[in-house]
Amino acid sequence: MDLEIVTIGTELLLGFTLDTNAAKIAQTMAGMGVRVVRHSTVADRAEDIHDVVQQGLQRAGLVIVTGGLGPTRDDVTKSAVARIFDAPLVLDEDYLRNLEERFAAFRRGPMPVSNRSQAEVPRGARILPNPRGSAPGLWLEGKPGIAILLPGVPHEMEGLLREEVVPRLEQRFGVGGSRRVTRSRTLRTTGISESALADLLGDHEASLSSVSLAYLPQGIGADLRLTVWDVPSDEAERLLQDARDRLLPLLGPYFYGEEGVDLAAVVLTALQASGLKLSIAESCTGGLLGARVTAIAGASAAFAGGVVCYSDASKIRELGVAPAVIARHGAVSEEVVVAMVRGVAQRFETETAIAITGIAGPGGGSSGKPVGTVWLAARAPGSERAVRVVFPGGRSWIRERSAQAGLDLLRRMLLVEADAGRQT
Repeated sequence: MDLEIVTIGTELLLGFTLDTNAAKIAQTMAGMGVRVVRHSTVADRAEDIHDVVQQGLQRAGLVIVTGGLGPTRDDVTKSAVARIFDAPLVLDEDYLRNLEERFAAFRRGPMPVSNRSQAEVPRGARILPNPRGSAPGLWLEGKPGIAILLPGVPHEMEGLLREEVVPRLEQRFGVGGSRRVTRSRTLRTTGISESALADLLGDHEASLSSVSLAYLPQGIGADLRLTVWDVPSDEAERLLQDARDRLLPLLGPYFYGEEGVDLAAVVLTALQASGLKLSIAESCTGGLLGARVTAIAGASAAFAGGVVCYSDASKIRELGVAPAVIARHGAVSEEVVVAMVRGVAQRFETETAIAITGIAGPGGGSSGKPVGTVWLAARAPGSERAVRVVFPGGRSWIRERSAQAGLDLLRRMLLVEADAGRQT
């Protein structure tokens, strides 16, 4: 089965918004054995939308469209596609009532008049309920083919794709099951560059049979994408699992998880499993590490708290760093970061801690301590380590890499302790 994807939005064409929807749809469809043959992006203009969807239906017979289903004047997708199916818009009283009840339930006041247009649907179209937003998905089917219209808001689109579109395609066309599919699996690494990762694995790629490797640098790490192409679905998972099992011993401590897992989640899970609490002291990252940790649901089970000590005075006042240590060695030094990690662990009474101090730039560097110089320290129940790194890139990259490196330092220390515990 062939499919074309159409994403709509002037902001996509201008580059102000990244088109993540097309990627998600393509990945999902490939995993079902549906072949994506074309992806088009057009502005919020009715004629452009009409033409590109009509052409897609003529070529593939199946088109998924995202965007342009909102209540504002530039949301013209629905009416443009309805013309292709000769299906005038009609008011769906049940959906209108549902919208009004939802606005009342969330205490947003009376529903704006403009939202009423979202209850107007092409005659004969099937409504795909959208519990995450006000714009429903729509399934239009007729002589031109099948057009599936989804909201442009990524989490709304993904929910409808998973809960409505995939089951209907499976039922309608029997995709999935034993059909031939293209599927991928991602192994996440950190602390190693893309090129070094390629050197590490280069001699072993030939042993992976029909699995291809792609190296995807992410700034804070490198992802390794494993892909099998056009194979029976029941064989796809076996091939991917076998490749994973072959690669993990080679990746060693660089590997920390799969798919989109955040390193912060990996560290928190390890801490919680051991009954440990974490505290954080940050200087150059300015709370970025704490934000990474608290973005993980359930972080409070293992995270006690943190301190942003940006100035020398705050390091002295909040963490008990000796003024003489800062005067003698400078705020970006091994001595200061060790004092920071000990101070924050004592303040929050935690068994584990991370501290970061560095020069994020663009100014403040010197020949001895260039911009990008960062000192990291971590404490675990049986150990304490401090390391110096020099990160390339601009200010935001240095801060992000520092937060990642702090998490990775503690993760590796916990791994060593876990290995030692298994050997005793």
